[in-house]
Amino acid sequence: MIEVRGEELISRYRSNYSIPQETLVTEEMILRHWELEKELTGRLLGSQPSNRWQIFEECYTTLYSELAWLNDKTPSDVASGRGHSEWARFIGPPPKYVYEVGSGKGALITYLAGSGYVCRGSEVTKTRGEALTEQHSNLSWGITDGVHLDEFEPAAAYDAVISDQVIEHLHPDDLSEHFRGAFAILKHGGRYVFSTPHRFYGPMDVSRVFKCDTPKGMHLKEYTFAELVNAARQAGFGSFAAPLRVPRKVRRLFGGRPEPRNSRAYLGYLMALETVIGTVSPHARRRKIARAARAILFDGVIVAAFKN
Repeated sequence: MIEVRGEELISRYRSNYSIPQETLVTEEMILRHWELEKELTGRLLGSQPSNRWQIFEECYTTLYSELAWLNDKTPSDVASGRGHSEWARFIGPPPKYVYEVGSGKGALITYLAGSGYVCRGSEVTKTRGEALTEQHSNLSWGITDGVHLDEFEPAAAYDAVISDQVIEHLHPDDLSEHFRGAFAILKHGGRYVFSTPHRFYGPMDVSRVFKCDTPKGMHLKEYTFAELVNAARQAGFGSFAAPLRVPRKVRRLFGGRPEPRNSRAYLGYLMALETVIGTVSPHARRRKIARAARAILFDGVIVAAFKN
């Protein structure tokens, strides 16, 4: 870990969490966050299947109650623009039944409900989300452990399951079960669309603020394309794709085209490039190469669509 303090630390922290300038952030607050998250991470990783949901609920309730500034609305929360509209594109046009794992502040699922989808949001804690249901008659809310989804929702009930920055928070032992749960609640031909940080770009949790090379906070594990495809295949999924996005600057030259689209060939390209970059060490050098590879469309955030 590289020592970072003072204004540089505060600037890195604000950037990592998209904290608005009007929200007070001090070095003491950041250091408190750092120590608390490391402590909670130890509890999460040490949890057993029999008490995991309880431990996760307790830890995340503690995190967001003690670090209240993380709940402040940010410009990205309010402006449900390009990013959220892309989710709608990859899910497919409404009407569709959509279930979100780990809805957080509810920005994405609220946007989708407002766009005509029949939506159900969820969280590991019981205290978040109910107020959102008042905004849209086609939005409901439930609780989940994030893993055994079919124990909380009926089988074959949804056209799409989605999660945004959730998979990296799951206990690593639960990844395959998470995919099995998603598979079970999808209708035939349904799609699981998710976003999660790529390991080569990470860490992307609070560890990033302190220039660590591995996650030490509540990103319990960050994954590669290959690991996620293998886990999804074992769960029963049979079709894999990633959304190909041509940079906006290029699209502007051609009247906004080509629009982002799901592509199996592009996922194959990403996995091949990932294999090559994965031979590089140490991690700091691999991360530098991975970020440079953005120029050849190697994305640092995994967004994949897996059909059953």
